[in-house]
Amino acid sequence: MKSKYKSSRSVITLILIFAVVIGFAYNLYTIQIRDNEYYESINNNDESYVIPIEAARGEIVDRNGNSLVTNRQGNSIILNAIYFPSSSENEQRNKIIYNLIMLFEANKEEFVSNLPLEFGKNGKIKFTDDEQAIETMKSADMLNLQHYATAQNCYDAVIEKYGIEGYSQEMSLKIANVRYELTRLLFSYENPVTIADEVSDKTVAQIKEDQESYLGADVKVVAYREYADSTIAPHILGTVRKINAEEYEQNKDNGYKITDQIGESGIERAMETELKGTAGELTVTIHKDGSVTEKVTKKPVQGNTVVLTIDRDLQVLAQNQLKRVCDKVDAYSSAGAVVVEDCNSGEVLAAASYPTFDLNDYYKKYKQLSGNSRNPLWSRFAMATYAPGSTFKPVTATASLETGAITDSKIYVCEGRKEFFGQPFKCLHGNAHGSENVRTALRDSCNMFFYHCALDTGIDKIDEYASAYGLGQKTGVEIAESTGTLSSPDNRRAMGGEWRIGDTMTTAIGMCDNLFTPLQLANYCSTIANGGTRYEMHFVKSVIKSSTGIVEEKSSIIEESLNLNANTLDNVHTGMRMVAQSGGPALIFDAINTPVACKTGTSEVVVNGIKRNNGFLITYAPYKNPEIAVSSVVELAGSGSETAEMTSRIIKYWYQNNTDAKTNQQFGTLLP
Repeated sequence: MKSKYKSSRSVITLILIFAVVIGFAYNLYTIQIRDNEYYESINNNDESYVIPIEAARGEIVDRNGNSLVTNRQGNSIILNAIYFPSSSENEQRNKIIYNLIMLFEANKEEFVSNLPLEFGKNGKIKFTDDEQAIETMKSADMLNLQHYATAQNCYDAVIEKYGIEGYSQEMSLKIANVRYELTRLLFSYENPVTIADEVSDKTVAQIKEDQESYLGADVKVVAYREYADSTIAPHILGTVRKINAEEYEQNKDNGYKITDQIGESGIERAMETELKGTAGELTVTIHKDGSVTEKVTKKPVQGNTVVLTIDRDLQVLAQNQLKRVCDKVDAYSSAGAVVVEDCNSGEVLAAASYPTFDLNDYYKKYKQLSGNSRNPLWSRFAMATYAPGSTFKPVTATASLETGAITDSKIYVCEGRKEFFGQPFKCLHGNAHGSENVRTALRDSCNMFFYHCALDTGIDKIDEYASAYGLGQKTGVEIAESTGTLSSPDNRRAMGGEWRIGDTMTTAIGMCDNLFTPLQLANYCSTIANGGTRYEMHFVKSVIKSSTGIVEEKSSIIEESLNLNANTLDNVHTGMRMVAQSGGPALIFDAINTPVACKTGTSEVVVNGIKRNNGFLITYAPYKNPEIAVSSVVELAGSGSETAEMTSRIIKYWYQNNTDAKTNQQFGTLLP
């Protein structure tokens, strides 16, 4: 007798088979009859892809239109996915890349090498020292390895991933570098990837002549950064590099591609949105017959021109003079900075740091430069902070006069040495100056006078006016700068310390916790010079729009108006004028035609167990109706007077070559 269970199962099976056949027949009807025209149109359509055309970055010029950073054309070799074998064709891809590597090496061309693996002297694979790149390589998007994977694990994984067999270990790693770059930079029809930069015409010709051996390789004309003189203002101009993964994620919605360049530092970074051009578009169409056509459907637009406040020739003079003074002081250890500012606008006319570097060598010699104990990459005018010494005394004079703690006729007697609260204090070298008023105390840099001022005025008022002068706070320049430190009870307590009356006294002469940048000292000096208006400092004068030629001027911004009493200004100005006439720098400043006012300063440092002094000088000129201010620091100089010759040459140059800075030509007539 038949089982009812088996009979039911057969019926169910037949029903399922019938349902599948009906479903298949329906799909066939839909495709072949009902929606035939739709599917036929898809098969007959051409496929189009849009490839971005890189735009040249904008140029950077000085205040007079002199070129500082421009562009030059060069050739890069790219791989184009439209012509290159697909990702499944590992053997063909690797063979073409091998051919390209052999060509590059024969012609001494450099090519991509971003895979953080290398062979050591013992022949074993090892990681490079780029920890971020190693982390990226192991990530899920790349090799998908655990964080503890060894260099050998990574090497084995990359060889397997890209099917690189049959080559020597060294060649396998070179091929892996190119394959890894394609993955890292999201290689696709819409995104060709550069594998070699700045190649020779010989290499270009060989690739164009042998398309079969180098299938998918093409030449891309690229705008490379070029410098009128790569040693001028490197800390101001800054550098450009390929965008990294993190920056790409942050900027991809703003039109950036993973293959784009971006400003890394200085003005290149600060003005990125202006300097970056607008990419064009190349529409590539793959026709149904397999042919390919290309058409530029949107032209690229070069970035805008950034006009700086600096004067190129003054910048060169400042750099050369700073080097000369530093080398004269100590060719192996001294360093320094100098800043020149327009007193009445906040424009930085020159800013130099020494030791310095060459922008053309920055990436090639980065490891050497970054490991140099003298820190040539460090912008001393913007990032280094120093105890300003006696250059701070005009602050104390201002606070004391404004609060009424002293008058211009107030006399303190300096005996060279004196005990305050059981502690010994002295003037420099213990010299006794005798009876001093505020003007002569500035001239003689009398510590004793300003110790008394500190006790009568108090730290709160001294700090109030120091802050108003902009000390211990950023100046507003577009590039990176340090905040510095204003010596105060609050800052001391924040560091876990205790404030004592002696700290108020040493603050008044520019010591204690005071640490300021040369930019801050220049701005402070400018504020004294112009009668109490502190401007935001800036390096950018204007922007010239490349698409319209319109010039957008940067307006001067007033950060603080001190509203100083005329008597206060007269006393401070007179005291600083007396320094230039009869103080340490007098002989040097007497030799130039422009009358100046200044204040010297020193601060003690310990080098290799030996006490030495850094030298400071703040100066403004001319004494009546001031136009420029100069701050300078030379490490280990011994005194501020050591920098006077450099300052005098800067002032002499400015007034010999810029008798009226306002008569310079308009930028719109200088630049196309």
